Amino acid sequence: MEACSGAHFLGRALREQGHEVRLIPAQYVKPYVKTNKSDYIDAEAIAEAVQRPTMRFVPIKTEEQLDLQALHRVRERWVMRRTAVVNQIRGLLLERGLTLPKGRRHLEEAIPEILAEADRRLSDSFRVLLAQLSIELDQLIARIEQMDAVMQRTAKEIEACQRLTSIPGIGPVTATALVAAIGNGAGFRKGRDLAAWVGMVPREYSTGGKQKLLGISKRGNSYLRRLFVQGARSVLQHRHNQPAALSSWLAQLLARSHQNVVIVALANKLVRVAWAVLCKNEMCRIPVLATVP
Repeated sequence: MEACSGAHFLGRALREQGHEVRLIPAQYVKPYVKTNKSDYIDAEAIAEAVQRPTMRFVPIKTEEQLDLQALHRVRERWVMRRTAVVNQIRGLLLERGLTLPKGRRHLEEAIPEILAEADRRLSDSFRVLLAQLSIELDQLIARIEQMDAVMQRTAKEIEACQRLTSIPGIGPVTATALVAAIGNGAGFRKGRDLAAWVGMVPREYSTGGKQKLLGISKRGNSYLRRLFVQGARSVLQHRHNQPAALSSWLAQLLARSHQNVVIVALANKLVRVAWAVLCKNEMCRIPVLATVP
């Protein structure tokens, strides 16, 4: 079957009946569609694609993985909505000559003062609107904090998440998101395959025997890629507090590459380490340098 909404539920149900179930990403089926789209042609394309020896399949997710995935998707929507409300409030205030420093914290501190000051030339309707937006922002913040608490509690209960959080730059959010996406990582042969799936490897455009590597491909799971990049950025900012081997490696990269390139390289390494931690059922062990330059 194509990997779509409900495919994992059907896959588990068919497995219980003794069938061998394979889920194929829709983009891998599309090249085998000959003409126009119809149910018969789609089924024929799936039957053709599943026979390819190099075809890659999607592991069937468990109910626990789907629950974690649902948590992240709802939280991500709330985070995007919170950012939209903050930007809308800033834009409305700017139209009335009120500029605020960047950062949600400054906005949260300024709104009560703006609403309380009676000498400001703000209409009653705008004050009501601003108060409602402030209530919506507070509700979104409370929901996100509640969801973060659920993720932290879940990360402590799942043994794989505990091992992942031992990696620098990976917290409960990234750990639960990775487990929800790939489970134990058995669907990938090596760490580089996972890094390529996340889109953290160079995009290649080679022809005539000449290899040409471009920027990162940005394929696969954009949510995971963003989390790993943010974690790598945090590790780089606090690199002096990291183990000696990691700190020395980052210092050598910064000496010859741009900071953003170093962040992506570190994110790539974190993805590979995460795959090894999941597949080998071991905690993260960063090697110690004999001598630190």
